[in-house]
Amino acid sequence: MDRDRLAQALMATFLEELEGHVAALNRDLLALEKATSPARFGELMTSLLRTVHSVKGASRAVSEGLIETACHRLEEVLLEVQRQGQASPELMEVCFTAADALDDAGRRLALKQELKGSPLEALLPRLQEAAHAPESPRPAPPSPSEPPPPPPPETPAPAVPPEAPTTGAESLPVRVSAQKLDALLARSGELRVAGLRMEGRVELVEAMHDELHQLRLRLRGTDEAAARRLETRLAQLGRALATDQRMLLQATGGLDEEVRRARTLPFAEACAGLERNARDLALALGKRVRLEVRGGALELDRSLLQGLREPLLHLVRNAVAHGVETPAARQEAGKPEEGRVTLSARLRGGRVQVVVEDDGRGLNVASIREKARARGLPVLEDAGDARLIFMPGLSTAESVTAVSGRGVGLDVVRAQVEAMRGSVDVAFEPGQGARFTLDVPLTLSTLRVLLVTAGGQSFAVAGESVERLLRLEPGDVRVVEGRQMWVATRALVPLAPLTTVLGLEASAPRPRPGAMVLAAGEVRAVLVVDEVVAEQEVLIRGLGSRIRRARHVSGVAVLPDGRMALLLNAASLVRAAEGRTAPAGLFPAPVEKKTRRRVLLADDSMTTRALEQSILEAAGYDVLACVDGQEAWERLVTEGADAIVSDVEMPRMDGFALTEAVRGSPRFGRLPVVLVTARARPEDKARGLQVGASAYLVKSAFDQTHLLETLRHLL
Repeated sequence: MDRDRLAQALMATFLEELEGHVAALNRDLLALEKATSPARFGELMTSLLRTVHSVKGASRAVSEGLIETACHRLEEVLLEVQRQGQASPELMEVCFTAADALDDAGRRLALKQELKGSPLEALLPRLQEAAHAPESPRPAPPSPSEPPPPPPPETPAPAVPPEAPTTGAESLPVRVSAQKLDALLARSGELRVAGLRMEGRVELVEAMHDELHQLRLRLRGTDEAAARRLETRLAQLGRALATDQRMLLQATGGLDEEVRRARTLPFAEACAGLERNARDLALALGKRVRLEVRGGALELDRSLLQGLREPLLHLVRNAVAHGVETPAARQEAGKPEEGRVTLSARLRGGRVQVVVEDDGRGLNVASIREKARARGLPVLEDAGDARLIFMPGLSTAESVTAVSGRGVGLDVVRAQVEAMRGSVDVAFEPGQGARFTLDVPLTLSTLRVLLVTAGGQSFAVAGESVERLLRLEPGDVRVVEGRQMWVATRALVPLAPLTTVLGLEASAPRPRPGAMVLAAGEVRAVLVVDEVVAEQEVLIRGLGSRIRRARHVSGVAVLPDGRMALLLNAASLVRAAEGRTAPAGLFPAPVEKKTRRRVLLADDSMTTRALEQSILEAAGYDVLACVDGQEAWERLVTEGADAIVSDVEMPRMDGFALTEAVRGSPRFGRLPVVLVTARARPEDKARGLQVGASAYLVKSAFDQTHLLETLRHLL
């Protein structure tokens, strides 16, 4: 290897080591601030001096004199801390600043930039001053005339017990770059797909063997003997192919597992630096915060951890800035002065659930709704409104600061988590804290998907996001405030055709269209598709920088036969299906009768009754107007009707009771009933559909188009 290549290799190794040493400095400095026993203090000082000494020696090897000088002076500062036997806030701040400057120097060198004019160079005088600053007040301060103590030796290596000698190649650490591991995992995934493709070849050979067997049965004499030999050889080939295929899948499965194991790192690695960020931000805001990590030993894929770093940073900073109160406010609320932010990770099947939780003030939903209305965003007036904080540009901060008020942050969290085929949700308790839950897949390279078609195109959806498959009947779908809903056992689930969500040409209505129930965290939606094709394991490829932000798409699925299908983002689809959409014809429309349809209208308000009657008559309906539910029921029995449009709150018999009477009647049990009411609470909507209403429209959002379209759909 020539001198230039050797220098480049040494620099790459140095920068990788420097990154680890900076993380160790931050970790030990944070622990030093909290050290309560002399033994722990001494242990941490020994570790810090060892780390700085290692960086100084490594920087000398790559001829980075500025870093070597800075480390020498940082050693002097640490020796002063050790001599004083305590970590004063001033010296600790100098040490933290030095760690940041070393980190900045590493990034500059990685970009092949000069260190002249860097924060590390600017810090040298401050390090010199801190190392020789007067010590904190002590019982017997030194006399001014007393000569200064001699400077510390050039390389003050702390006394460290020698490590036991090691033997054997297996004990030597081997550094492999993340890029090489990524490439190896990609090749492993391609081998796995090749093994799955070979399965199809085995099936093809078996089919040929069956055809040859049928052909041999029709042959006689010499031809039959030749065919028998060919059939035997084909059977042997099929068995050999099947054996090879099993061995290939077994070998690739083992290789895949070993590569994944080599790529895994503890969850605590993704949390590295978060405690320092929380500490610095809390200090700047006059708060006291303790960051705890649970499940830090959980081994996760390196690329997954890398993808989680920025979302976790945003959430921790959000918890410190917006969630945790000041010590005075916490004391007034009966809480400890020090707030707590907890990060935890656990496995759930083939997915990882990461939770960021704080014990602060929780979310101000009223403020969130106010800001959302101001930006024209839909407000549901239920617990789901808390998720509006993930919308771009929405911020409830009263003023713009360095960490809040610009409407940037939580929408970035959602976008980055969804880019990893994950979802993020939020829950809170007023005055007690907030809980953000990130749900991401365990691996990002291969995936078991459900293949579906919509609008004449093929798409893939992560199988882990598909809760169940459906065949829809007309009675399974209701209309609530102009939105189609699937009637589940205990809830109403938003429903939309996949073609509508993706902006494709609508498919022709079918008698029993297929659909899939998608889950993203705690939220669900039903997406109607043309056909469910198959379930397969596929290789996942990125979209590339040019189409990275394609709506509802998170990647490309490479199918075993070599074809490709767009991988849809389940969380994005669920969110889109939640929006207010006009009813669409999922089912074939019945043959219209030439006679005019009769609508029974019940409302105790004369004004509302007259308005709705004029709307219905203008649309071509015959209208029987009634002043309450009792009159409506009596006229229905005597005169009949094709549909009922009714208010809920009426004298004698309300709309709920009227609907129950209709559904309990053998004669009118299947009659469409549309409730138009001022009751907008979720429990009222649920009750209306529970008693059998075909649709539920709220007067505050009344639109005659919704009413007429709903009737057209039902009739």
